[in-house]
Amino acid sequence: MTQIKARIPAQCCTLKISGKSQERLVNMFKALGNPIRFEIVKFLVTHPGCITGDIVEHLPIAQATVSQHLKVLKDTGWISGIIEGTSTCYELDGKSIGWFRSIVNDIF
Repeated sequence: MTQIKARIPAQCCTLKISGKSQERLVNMFKALGNPIRFEIVKFLVTHPGCITGDIVEHLPIAQATVSQHLKVLKDTGWISGIIEGTSTCYELDGKSIGWFRSIVNDIF
């Protein structure tokens, strides 16, 4: 039986990431991979500074579920929240998203 050796293609890009940076990147991808969280991010692109109730009105899910999704997005760096009285105003976290974009750009 003859064995055919496959030719390995030349390297097209780099993947110089590891440790905590890799974990952060993977968690950001995972968070955005959920359709509801992706919809929240899309909403915040055009509605910065909105509160949880605004997001609940936009989505067909309960406030408690929206709050859980907001926590994941906040914990992974996609959004930040500013407390104003009894409400939290959410917006995209420009610094964290800038980091994400630079890493993805470096990879591809």
